[in-house]
Amino acid sequence: MARQEKETGGVEWRITLGDGSSKSLVPETGPVSRVWMGLKSLIAGFVLKVWKFLKKAWDIGVDDPRKVIHCLKVGMALTVVSLVYFTRPLYEGVGGNAMWAIMTVVVVFENTVGATISKSLNRVFGTTLAGFLAFGVHWVASLSGHKFEPVVIGASVFLLASAATFSRFIPSVKARFDYGALIFILTFSLVAVSGYRVEELFDLAHQRLSTIIIGTSLCVLVTMLICPIWAGQELNALISRNMDKLADSLDGCVEEYFDHNGELEDSDKQPGKNLIGYKCVLNSKTTEESMTNFARWEPAHGRFNFKHPWKQYLKIGASMRSCAYSIEALNNCVDSENQAPESIKKHLSNICLKVSSNSSCVIKELAKTIKTLKKSSSIDFLVEEMSDAVQDLQNEIKSLPNLLRPAELLLPKSKETEKTASPIYLLEVIPVVILVSLLIETSSRIQDIVKTVEELANAAEFKAEDDDKAKQNQANMNRIVPSQQDDDRQTEKALERV
Repeated sequence: MARQEKETGGVEWRITLGDGSSKSLVPETGPVSRVWMGLKSLIAGFVLKVWKFLKKAWDIGVDDPRKVIHCLKVGMALTVVSLVYFTRPLYEGVGGNAMWAIMTVVVVFENTVGATISKSLNRVFGTTLAGFLAFGVHWVASLSGHKFEPVVIGASVFLLASAATFSRFIPSVKARFDYGALIFILTFSLVAVSGYRVEELFDLAHQRLSTIIIGTSLCVLVTMLICPIWAGQELNALISRNMDKLADSLDGCVEEYFDHNGELEDSDKQPGKNLIGYKCVLNSKTTEESMTNFARWEPAHGRFNFKHPWKQYLKIGASMRSCAYSIEALNNCVDSENQAPESIKKHLSNICLKVSSNSSCVIKELAKTIKTLKKSSSIDFLVEEMSDAVQDLQNEIKSLPNLLRPAELLLPKSKETEKTASPIYLLEVIPVVILVSLLIETSSRIQDIVKTVEELANAAEFKAEDDDKAKQNQANMNRIVPSQQDDDRQTEKALERV
């Protein structure tokens, strides 16, 4: 007998068997239903992926609105250059080669002004040089007769294309004229080979060059006049940000190493600083080189003159990476399983924190110099404070044998104790000695950064800070000195107690 029972979520049919048990009746799903369910899941998955993609694109646009502006500028340039097809005088002037203007805008337009100018000039000069050479080769080939004309053209294409390709392996050419060499190979091959069949070669080269000049000129005007993004400013801001990250990484590593029994809160540790900060510096070499190359093409803008020493930024970046490698070694000491005893770490914590603090202050002051393009009036004082702190640290490390000497005196004097005491002492001291040596090495590498920044300031003729700001910085430094002296006094008292 069948009966209908109500349950939560719907209606269910059951059959009561002779033994009193019941069995539910579930309708079987047919092939059409299974296909429909699979189609619905497929559509839902596709819609979910599209939604995630749109959300990610929205986040990118919100994070850096200049990317959206760049997209709008590219669309504007393409719209304007497309009018060549609709304007009869321009179309008749360039013939069917108007498509090269659109192709030029697509290929040449870049995010920064320097990159756009670099590719535009490379394209114009590469096309011009290739056009004149192709015209000369065609003229020489026409004088050699119909039999030798293909041979002359083929040999010229082989030789010039091979030479231009080899030039792309030369570092100085690859850095600035790689795109121009590529355009030269393409244009020369096309014009030379087509010139063998086309009689009006000069008109073809003229139309091709005219469309390229139209496209490149439009790209340069749009990228310079509408919300320009200067590669020089981006490079200057990148170096300044990397210096701040370097200083934060140094402070974060030392503070985490001397964190006694977890006294620092999680918000104070900030693991992202000592992990991501110096890694950004280590991974920025390619970006710095490309931005330096593009900045050299840019005209004078803002606070940067036409002959601004952009190459000096590469030296600053190299010295920063050298310092970042030392900080990376410091971070490995923090994560190492072999740690020094807490008594030794506590004994050296104040002076090590003082060295790291003074060193980070020097780096932050250099970052301020790069950012403001003004000479710092307190950098010499900060470097001197860092050197004094390093000297104090070297003196403190010499006093380490006195920490374990009382414990050794309690042991009975024998040859066995003398043999075992020395290895135990070395094993306990080695981790902290490695940290101290790396900290001293980091301070010496920071002085190399100071030298490179001073060279930049002298070459670019940075102005000095205002007198009011200089007096304020000096007053802040004077406030710091007594507090550091108090810390030193407290440290000395603690040592006397020990």
